[in-house]
Amino acid sequence: RPILCDEKVFQIGDAIAMVAADTVEHAKEAAKKVKVDIEPLPAYMDAFSAMAEDAIEIHPGTPNVYYETNCIKGDEVEPILESAAYVAEVESFCSRQPHLVLEPDCGNAYIDDEGRLTIHSKSIGIHLHHAMIVAGIGVEPEKLRLVQNPAGGTFGYKFSPTMEALLGVACLALDGRPCSLVYDMYQTITYTGKRSPGHMHVKMAADKDGKLLAMWGNNYIDHGPYSEFGDLLTMRLTQFTGAGYDIKNIRNKSQTVCTNHIWGSAFRAYGSPQSYMGSEIALDVLADKMGMDPFELRYKNIYREGVTTPTGQIPDVYCLDDMYDRARPYWEEAKARVAELNAKSDGRYKYGVGFSQGIYGCGLDGADSSAATVRLEEDNTVTVLDSWEDHGQGADIGTLSMAHGTLRDAGFTPEQIKLIKNDTAITPASGPAGGSRSNVMVGNSIVAAARMLVNAMKRDDGSFRDYEAMVAENIPTSYDGSWVASDCTNCDLDTGQGAPFSVYMYELFIPEVEVDLETGKVRVIRFTTVPDVGTIINRTVVDGQIYGGLAQGIGLALTENMEDYEKHTTLLGCGIPYIEDIPDEIVIDYVTTPRPLGPYGAAGVGEAPLTAPHPAILNAIFNATGARITVVPATPDVVKAALDELA
Repeated sequence: RPILCDEKVFQIGDAIAMVAADTVEHAKEAAKKVKVDIEPLPAYMDAFSAMAEDAIEIHPGTPNVYYETNCIKGDEVEPILESAAYVAEVESFCSRQPHLVLEPDCGNAYIDDEGRLTIHSKSIGIHLHHAMIVAGIGVEPEKLRLVQNPAGGTFGYKFSPTMEALLGVACLALDGRPCSLVYDMYQTITYTGKRSPGHMHVKMAADKDGKLLAMWGNNYIDHGPYSEFGDLLTMRLTQFTGAGYDIKNIRNKSQTVCTNHIWGSAFRAYGSPQSYMGSEIALDVLADKMGMDPFELRYKNIYREGVTTPTGQIPDVYCLDDMYDRARPYWEEAKARVAELNAKSDGRYKYGVGFSQGIYGCGLDGADSSAATVRLEEDNTVTVLDSWEDHGQGADIGTLSMAHGTLRDAGFTPEQIKLIKNDTAITPASGPAGGSRSNVMVGNSIVAAARMLVNAMKRDDGSFRDYEAMVAENIPTSYDGSWVASDCTNCDLDTGQGAPFSVYMYELFIPEVEVDLETGKVRVIRFTTVPDVGTIINRTVVDGQIYGGLAQGIGLALTENMEDYEKHTTLLGCGIPYIEDIPDEIVIDYVTTPRPLGPYGAAGVGEAPLTAPHPAILNAIFNATGARITVVPATPDVVKAALDELA
């Protein structure tokens, strides 16, 4: 992705020039004077047009279909699909969901007192972004400094640089004068990345008793014009399509396609919303064909001792039996509740309940790692230094909780623990705040550093040295902690087999919906969820993540999109949910299975609630009306068309 497109524009919103001025008004007036001479080229705004035989290469020399991964597990599936008692086939589409942050993207740059180009932004991967942009800016690595401004939600879009390099080159072009860049909402929506649409084609086979036998898939990711992390995203379809179930025979191919629509960036639950639009709807179709309760079909096939993931990994814990046992009464109550509502309805409104299961890994694939520093100060307080970036999830309370959980052994209170965070000039490389990795990776690093300090302070008699005693005895007062997921491996590109994550999160979704048969409008009227994210370190923070993720899942299912450049360029136009769109009745009932490799038994949480709430909502629409919808967002026109087809 170029800093500025100097020869070719690849998408609407690409930056081709910058104007700096003393005021925003002057800059905008000056920008109007810029003359642009453009030669139109074919625009491929979806994966299938970019894959057409006569399509030109968007990046000459690179095919528009530029990456492929396969999940190959067990025996060939075609013979199984031909002979199985039941086969479900689903073609689904997961949309170009916009992140819809309330604060537009913003940042500033200057030369600091040590002569370093210093860039402040909403980056959630300051060391990663440093490596990505330093060569393009053209300064030596030690002369570039990135600082994160904690500024509320990013939901993943800031896993990629969006203005950092622009600020850097602007500051240098201005001879080091400070500069700032604040996008308006139109620029934020059209320039920053979106969830990459996923076209899923999935078949699942079962025997006469409902035992899953095989899964087949042929899927495409529309990743826009730029490749960054497109391979990682497409690999997620290998890792999570069919996840959670004992499927011994899998052939699942997924490809990444270059198009001219908005580039694909990280988005909460990266890759799993696309994956579960395939497998979780297919399971419902299979249950319907069999005349079997969709909850019980899933329960019959969940991970149990000895079962491995689609990539052949042994799960960190087998917790789904307990989760389904916890969820079953809620499921039965919900079925009774919607039946009662349907009995009372005048016929215009139908009510239904749906079910789905989501799983996600904590970490970047393979041997992910992190680092933190814990330091005893002269005043006998402790300073914790890390780069656990905060984008609304509570990195500060995460750092404090993990540190205090260990340091309290030496008598420290939370008030005696100070935090220094997210400055590449000062804080260690803890890794980006994405993939629900921070609580596990950074948390383990903080615990390791804090444990070293506590052990160093401890005397043989069980008392603890203070700073003065440590110095007097020539004992170090600062400790660097690190943690590596050393048993994890990358997934093989040809087969998809591997052990990518040290810790997993699990969540069950039970939404209840109301469908207006006259207009097609769908409302989620109640939502029950049963998550297992390990030991809960801070209940308020975890609750907040679940509530927020479910709200985004409702938006993904029913309203949110960024497809139409005329319509989808404001928060309202993109379909951001309003207060009335989110039910007041949300029930969260946690199962807490400690994770062997999580700090104090904890997993992450941020991704879990957005893995699969949307197929559950679509399944609820089917339960209410008999209309099977396999695309999101299921806007009123989409639902009404499906209802009319039934008629």
